[in-house]
Amino acid sequence: MIARRHFLQAGLAASALVGASGFGNWARLAAQQTLTQDDLIGGGGSGNVTLIHITDIHAQTQPIWFREPEINLGVGEVNGKPPHLTGDAFRAAFGIEKGSALDYALTYDDFVSLGQAYGRMGGLDRIATVVKAIRADRPDALLLDGGDTWQGSLPALRTEGADMVRLFNALGTDAMTAHWEFTLGSDRVRQIIERDLDPAFLGANIFDAEWDEPAFEPMTMVERGGQKIAVIGQAFPYMPIANPGWMFPELSFGIRQERMAEVVQEARGQGAAAVVVLSHNGFDVDRKMAEDIPGIDVILTGHTHDAIPEPVMVGKTALIASGSHGKFVSRVDLDVDGSGVKAIDHRLIPIFSDVITPDAEMAALVEETRAPFAEEMSEVIGKTDSLLYRRGNFNGTWDDVICNALLSEREADVALSPGFRWGASLMPGQDITREDIFNVTAMSYPEAYRTEMTGEFLHTIMEDVADNLFNPDPYYQQGGDMVRVGGMGYRIDISQPQGRRITEMTLLRTGERIDPAATYAVAGWASVNEGTEGPPIWEVVEAHIRNQGTVSIDPNQSVEVVAG
Repeated sequence: MIARRHFLQAGLAASALVGASGFGNWARLAAQQTLTQDDLIGGGGSGNVTLIHITDIHAQTQPIWFREPEINLGVGEVNGKPPHLTGDAFRAAFGIEKGSALDYALTYDDFVSLGQAYGRMGGLDRIATVVKAIRADRPDALLLDGGDTWQGSLPALRTEGADMVRLFNALGTDAMTAHWEFTLGSDRVRQIIERDLDPAFLGANIFDAEWDEPAFEPMTMVERGGQKIAVIGQAFPYMPIANPGWMFPELSFGIRQERMAEVVQEARGQGAAAVVVLSHNGFDVDRKMAEDIPGIDVILTGHTHDAIPEPVMVGKTALIASGSHGKFVSRVDLDVDGSGVKAIDHRLIPIFSDVITPDAEMAALVEETRAPFAEEMSEVIGKTDSLLYRRGNFNGTWDDVICNALLSEREADVALSPGFRWGASLMPGQDITREDIFNVTAMSYPEAYRTEMTGEFLHTIMEDVADNLFNPDPYYQQGGDMVRVGGMGYRIDISQPQGRRITEMTLLRTGERIDPAATYAVAGWASVNEGTEGPPIWEVVEAHIRNQGTVSIDPNQSVEVVAG
């Protein structure tokens, strides 16, 4: 099988824009004139089967800023391999010109200045334009949603996902899998599936916990290009660990490698000429699954929010990573005949919102879903002098704001904020609205707790989370980035085994080392424990920002990272 890639090397360097304009309107106009919608979407595809992939949109229907990670460490055999490349290494691996549109879209360097030139990305109305253009060329193209769709915004929280279900129905989605969807509770998920959802809801690895039998459809079989195509769903495998198990107590998850192998063989037995896995495993887990399970042609990977501009081949399996928050859509064209997949063409389409024309029907529908909350969302709470972002293995500046809010509003020594990857960025000088706060906090278990912990217990927590991220075996990497910490510094050596990675834990306000036997006031949020008490985190953050007026975040140097 031959895998080919097409991605835009969109040309105008930011340095030229900066020199000419000082980041003003001329620069935006120049960028828009250089990039065209036709260039971004591309022409007709090859082969006879087309897949359209979007994943991890986290209920973001509007064009946003979203800074990609500065640190994305790989451990063991995947060290230095995609997606564990950033900055210069990423550009070198994929032949991306520094300062180009793709550099802005795919890396973190010069994010503020390049953002001034190239503008926001995403927007469901722009995505609809891309989907319609692809279907104009290939009317039977399959639109596949990798999950994390119904969570991440104020409207999605208030409607329990109903707004996003309605919008993705209108987009013409054919199938989806899930992760954060289950934090609405399994009863709500089943209600949506049975009453409201058009796409097939797939989860080969979700079982009834009591009866140990499949709880949802594992796959859907469709005919495209004269051939049978199997789409198998793989939901996030670590739900009861990363999220509250009491919200879906009757369900059991897991990677279930043997189950996936069985479903792949079942699909082949039913005559599938191509097998596509719609996955929310995370990239490294999918890479290992591709190594261990024969017969998968394409894995559309999700969860880890990676955007990679070409397929990563594992044997004969192509891994496709389509980013997050609506920044990208992948088009995958397959050349399929009765003997299987002969070639794959892949195009990662960046959704530059100033270049792609909004689809009028989707724009109107998005506006309708937002209207009941528009006034509440638009209220200005404060302002930021700093770039606020979340994505990266360790603390981001948005997480610093949240940790500072927990420290001040909850009167704590140490603050812990989960290593969530979702949440839009804000540029320096921007107003902070209530919508912006909800974009980084909107979830169904938001209580901001305050408790006491010994230094020894704090160390145990840090080690457990670090192992979830840096265990050399991808099947033990259970999601998320490193817990964000306020009020405390530490040193982490990711090459060490569990129990020896975290050292030199220091209380920042005194400069003293954390005493294993001493007790500290710790504030945090998003506890997976049922019955957690405290105000919702968005109220804590809003109160802090109101008190600050203007948020300024100094570079966080509290974490010393040793990569080997």
